[in-house]
Amino acid sequence: MLGYLIRRIPTALIVLAVASILIFSILRLIPGGPEAALAGPDASPDQLAAIRHDLGLDRPFLVQYFAWLGGILTLNFGQSYQVGGAISDLIGYGLINTVVLTLSALVIAVALALTLSLAATISENRWVHAVLVGINAVAIAIPTFVIGTVLILVFGVQLRWLPAGGTPPGGYTENLQFSLQYLLLPALTLGLPAGAVLARFLTEALHTELRQPYAVTARSLGVPRRTIVVRNALRNALPPTLTALGLVIGGLLGGAILVESIFGWPGLGLLTEEGIFARDYPLVQVLVLLSVTVFVVLQLAADVLHAWLDPRIRLAGQ
Repeated sequence: MLGYLIRRIPTALIVLAVASILIFSILRLIPGGPEAALAGPDASPDQLAAIRHDLGLDRPFLVQYFAWLGGILTLNFGQSYQVGGAISDLIGYGLINTVVLTLSALVIAVALALTLSLAATISENRWVHAVLVGINAVAIAIPTFVIGTVLILVFGVQLRWLPAGGTPPGGYTENLQFSLQYLLLPALTLGLPAGAVLARFLTEALHTELRQPYAVTARSLGVPRRTIVVRNALRNALPPTLTALGLVIGGLLGGAILVESIFGWPGLGLLTEEGIFARDYPLVQVLVLLSVTVFVVLQLAADVLHAWLDPRIRLAGQ
């Protein structure tokens, strides 16, 4: 297992190194440079020169890159010019809210995926199967912003059962019931499409397992379909689903930008949006690199877990 992890780590580091170069380089391709974007169209040459010097843009490209990379590795992310404040403080505040939202959405997605997949696989009634497949297809097809808007209109505006946006004023731990009320709508908006995608992967993997000789033999011996699915097929179907789960979590982090904007949720997604619209490139490039890093780490964790569940994966290449 350790050998498999050691073989996978260099690939992850290469991906991160390439991503850091691309993120850093693309901002230098902006017409007029980042200093013109930060200073605005009415800035004088002296103001532009001052910003260039402050950002270190008057130094050679490689010097700038390695200075920026050194700051990232030592957690010295610099200052936000437009949003304001130290970037590390802004990320620290937003990270807590995004983690709470993403984990809540992930719980909903996994619960939805298990429920739909097991029900669709165990049930031998074609009408029940058709209804479950239809629910799954609708959840995938409807865009996230439509789900969020409909939930706000129904539960936040018409029925007034839940807050239409924002976070608990006293924090998440002061009143759990109050926190759940604020969290439910954005978590559902983010988790429903992810759960539907995950359900499709898991359902297909379960049906593949039911066509295997061990499952066919068990059925011929009179073992109930439910027993085969829960005790045998589900465990064997998990490895490919875990790989999909890593991609789904990455999708949740990307989808958080839109969901946080819809619900005014002060997480990293909303911070990224503010940084982009304010053309705060020192902030945006750190947030983009952070997103790539999280995605790579999650994918690596999913691969390691996949290899732990399926010995054929970790023995390949030895």
